[in-house]
Amino acid sequence: MMSIVEFFKNLPRKQCVSCGNAIDEKADCYGNLCDECDHPAR
Repeated sequence: MMSIVEFFKNLPRKQCVSCGNAIDEKADCYGNLCDECDHPAR
């Protein structure tokens, strides 16, 4: 049986739903847009 730590280490990286780039996750972040697509100037 896999440990919980190994389970979370092996999860795939989140991808932006708009452009498909990988998202650099932040603490307590449930967003699904990357910083570029979520920029307020857009």
